Amino acid sequence: MSIKDLWYLFFKQIIKLGLFFYTKRIHVSGKNYIPKNEAVIFVPNHPNGLIDPLFVAVNNPRINHFLVRAAVFKKSFVKKILNTLNLMPIYRIRDGKENMRNNEAIFQRCCNILLKKRSLMIFAEGSHDCKRTVRPLKTGFLKIAFATLQQNPKLKINIVPVGLTYQQVTNFPSELALHYGKPILANSFYNGADEKQFISSLNKKVSEQLKTLIVHIPKENYAETLEKLQQAQVDFTKVNEVNSMIASGEFLDQNTKNGKATFLKTLLIVNNLLPYVIWKKVSKKIEDIEFVDTFRFAVSIILFPLNLLLQTLLIAFLFGNNIGWCYSFFSILITLIYVKK
Repeated sequence: MSIKDLWYLFFKQIIKLGLFFYTKRIHVSGKNYIPKNEAVIFVPNHPNGLIDPLFVAVNNPRINHFLVRAAVFKKSFVKKILNTLNLMPIYRIRDGKENMRNNEAIFQRCCNILLKKRSLMIFAEGSHDCKRTVRPLKTGFLKIAFATLQQNPKLKINIVPVGLTYQQVTNFPSELALHYGKPILANSFYNGADEKQFISSLNKKVSEQLKTLIVHIPKENYAETLEKLQQAQVDFTKVNEVNSMIASGEFLDQNTKNGKATFLKTLLIVNNLLPYVIWKKVSKKIEDIEFVDTFRFAVSIILFPLNLLLQTLLIAFLFGNNIGWCYSFFSILITLIYVKK
């Protein structure tokens, strides 16, 4: 294992700890489907901004490499950090036609990763959207798979669809279902020549499986169906149950509303007043609803520990170390009770 892999695993544990304090529950299933020593392309849907890859990565046993939009690589310092965490830029027309040629080198780099029997994670919908439906998949991940098989036809390449379903993308604490699908062997669709047929057949197969891994509302009568589900107060993280309701047209009331204790919430805000005020200012500048969770988590993972440390040191200085440790313990306990309740 390389130093870069160790750094990835270290960073993964930090994010995992942060998400533990940020998330009410993550319902994970299908991890047993993930191949251990074979090339894999994970294909998740993309409902909730930059927090989606974090949830998938920390609940995934493989060391993944990610394709992300090139815009986040503009600053050289950020680019260096992202490169150490296995993130690679993918260029779109909006990034300038002159940059599109850079994708050839990135695609070959992806092929090399698969040739080494490692794993890629590609959000094939191409953009985030909180609508509860599987959108048409971009074909870049399939072109990578085809190009890799051309270089080594005997290599087994597994396409693993991944379904992300949030109870509500703006909720805190977050609650979501993360379902891994059964691997689809790309080799079964490969004949060595017809790339279009390979892409068409495999794209359809991946899309069909994704629709069973998330709450998928067909475009026809989307607004009406969503309204009925919301009126029934369904638990969207119970994916199979909700999809059965959609298929049958019978929307049974699940009454999932679970109000948080006002006292605990007030206590949590008072104890984290500075991070809370900063978050409120940041939140006013967020234009896309899909980025609310992303920015709130970023603020939380940085400012919550810093705020806890500074207040613990201050209390320890004023009242002694024992009181400081007690304050720190109860602050963490109150947070966990509120988040996990």
